[in-house]
Amino acid sequence: MKARLIRWLSERHALSGEVQGLGPGVDGARSPDLGCDGGPSDGARVHDFLIPERGKAIPYGVYDLTRNAGWVSVGIDHDTATFAARTIGRWWRKMGRPRYRRARSLLITADAGGSNGARVRLWKWELQRLATRTRVAITVCHLPPGTSKWNKIEHRLFSYISSNWRGQPLVSLAVIVNLIGATRTAAGLRVRCELDRGAYPKGHDVTDAQMAALNLVPHRFHGDWNYTLHPTRRRQ
Repeated sequence: MKARLIRWLSERHALSGEVQGLGPGVDGARSPDLGCDGGPSDGARVHDFLIPERGKAIPYGVYDLTRNAGWVSVGIDHDTATFAARTIGRWWRKMGRPRYRRARSLLITADAGGSNGARVRLWKWELQRLATRTRVAITVCHLPPGTSKWNKIEHRLFSYISSNWRGQPLVSLAVIVNLIGATRTAAGLRVRCELDRGAYPKGHDVTDAQMAALNLVPHRFHGDWNYTLHPTRRRQ
């Protein structure tokens, strides 16, 4: 049922001249410790040489199904909803809007948990800010718990990134960014990757009043998993 809903929404966006801009997925990849080997293509590390002073890289990606193109921001602070939304905003500014100039809405599919989880208030708050800033309605469909591998970003983007850096010593942020950005496939996948040095501290609470101010419309089918955030007249 969920897969049919996502497919129907995708077709509706395409036929209406709108864009399945993140179609169909956003997600975070495993966070490699700097100094470790890339490991096998399934993402498991075989050697982990953590260098504390170098820290950990946090990849968060956007996959455009229509164009078979990926965007990955590599963060260095925390994997928060703010970081996730900023990555989507950066993708929209640098890749999405230039390609979809007539777009009035975006369709995002995301996991049910993590920084972009269905119950994460900050995720919805940050997406509301993005919708208002871009004047684009954002529809989100969360995959049910335990079904994250249905998200096409997993096997159309992150699996190839893992294969590309397999066995490579991830000794610096520059190496990670370059390896991700060099990911290519015979089917034409191209990936753009940038480092995000922003600070994304944990513990940011969204109040009941802020939630009530969201211009959020839940869908009839599982409105807790499927909803649309419309732009508001004043900035959040």
